[in-house]
Amino acid sequence: MGMLRVMSRRGDDRVTWDEQKVVTGDLEAIAAVKEAERIFAQERAKGATAFRVETGKPIQRIDQFDATAEQIVMVPRVVGG
Repeated sequence: MGMLRVMSRRGDDRVTWDEQKVVTGDLEAIAAVKEAERIFAQERAKGATAFRVETGKPIQRIDQFDATAEQIVMVPRVVGG
């Protein structure tokens, strides 16, 4: 199961998808991946940083969406003031 988490003032927003269903052509799973890709691109354009989080592995900064990731966490740009 894959998950995109976008941190915000409200906590985090999540989009999940089943990678196995994507492989078998499940339309709902494919739509979830496309939505996650859209959100990823939108947040990156705003300056967010993305991290790939995998159980038992070091966290890795990423610049492109990866539908095979266990979890992608997006942290918005911090604005001081």
